[in-house]
Amino acid sequence: MEHNAVLFDKTQARIVLLEGIHPSAVDLLHADGYTQVVALADAAGGDELARLIADAHFVGIRSRSQLTEAVLAAAPRLMAIGCFCIGTNQVDLGAAARRGIPVFNAPFSNTRSVAELVLAEAILLMRGIPRRNALLHRNGWMKSASGSHEVRGKTLGIVGYGHIGTQLGLLAEHLGMQVVFHDIEAKLALGNARQLATLDAVLQAADVLSLHVPQTPQTRHLIGARELARMRPASHLINASRGSVVDIDALAAALDRGHLAGAAIDVFPVEPPGNDGRFDSPLVRFDNVLLTPHIGGSTLEAQASIGREVAAKLARYGDNGTTVSAVNFPQVALPGHAGRLRILHVHRNRPGVMAAIHDRVAAAGLNVAAQYLRTDEQLGYVVMDVEGACDPRALSDLSAVEGTIRCRLLPDAATRAARGDPGGDARRPSRVDDGQPANRLHA
Repeated sequence: MEHNAVLFDKTQARIVLLEGIHPSAVDLLHADGYTQVVALADAAGGDELARLIADAHFVGIRSRSQLTEAVLAAAPRLMAIGCFCIGTNQVDLGAAARRGIPVFNAPFSNTRSVAELVLAEAILLMRGIPRRNALLHRNGWMKSASGSHEVRGKTLGIVGYGHIGTQLGLLAEHLGMQVVFHDIEAKLALGNARQLATLDAVLQAADVLSLHVPQTPQTRHLIGARELARMRPASHLINASRGSVVDIDALAAALDRGHLAGAAIDVFPVEPPGNDGRFDSPLVRFDNVLLTPHIGGSTLEAQASIGREVAAKLARYGDNGTTVSAVNFPQVALPGHAGRLRILHVHRNRPGVMAAIHDRVAAAGLNVAAQYLRTDEQLGYVVMDVEGACDPRALSDLSAVEGTIRCRLLPDAATRAARGDPGGDARRPSRVDDGQPANRLHA
């Protein structure tokens, strides 16, 4: 199906936010001129999700709504996706890229919340609080220093020394802990932390081991029976990263034989789809294990920060085409858009596309004042600021360039003025087509 290049109008852009995304996102989008924002409290899936986003230009989700290839195919106008969380596993990133849809997330906004929870759990585990708390709930009483230790002077081992790991290490040092870490890359150690050469070295050194790695094939069961056996006797394990990183059955066996003194687990291989679901795990029978329902980053402060961060990325992409930090898309950092007509063209990375685009721009009598281009193995993304008198409709055949996935136009000052926006400020309401889908897909 052929569609013309789209002259973007943010006042007509429909944005659907699901899963109770923090109101800070709606506030930012409204302040930026995006007025058609629908915010829903619940997750959706399958046909229901497809129905909800069928005419959306932007969609925001957290972790439960699954944007599969079939769902994306049902949303022909979709321009960008915001994951208001750290992970993006809930989106078919390849299918989104093939449709010219960048995906943005918030990889760092909840780092403090996760670090604080882990540190609190380390203290509780070292003091033996989980077991004592469970006994009191059963009318028991165990007033004893046995198995109860200060964290001061103890060693915290961190696996994955990224944004969360570094914050955790600094907080732990303030309590007098020694910090060692392992990462697959050489990292600058903060404070007095020390990078050890191997995972085994950290396992053998740590009184408390905390995991902060992404979900990849390499990190699946990163901590299994072998690794648990190499941990120090009576040490503690904390996992607030991904549910696949720890072999839960192996952990249960290590707790059964008393090799570990306790554990705190926030993420699980299988999690209930919602708050009304049933949680099952081999770990529920252990009094010395803290179990939390995937809430490491779930503080009001973190959710507000995530709302602002991801909404700002969506707004910047809509306003001027910036794709910095997109997880599936060539990353282009762009200056604010004001004055000139801006062409944003997403295409398959193949020879001849750029020449064809330039030919059509020249044929329209336009001069390229600035050009920004990035490619990856599959996609090319070029942004042009052009000068000269031109009806934007003269550029409609940009979508006919072989290999085009999507083309969008941001209006120039004259077009803005005709709409009653003489200032041409990129943060003021600018215009999406009101009839045709905002993309073109080739078979």
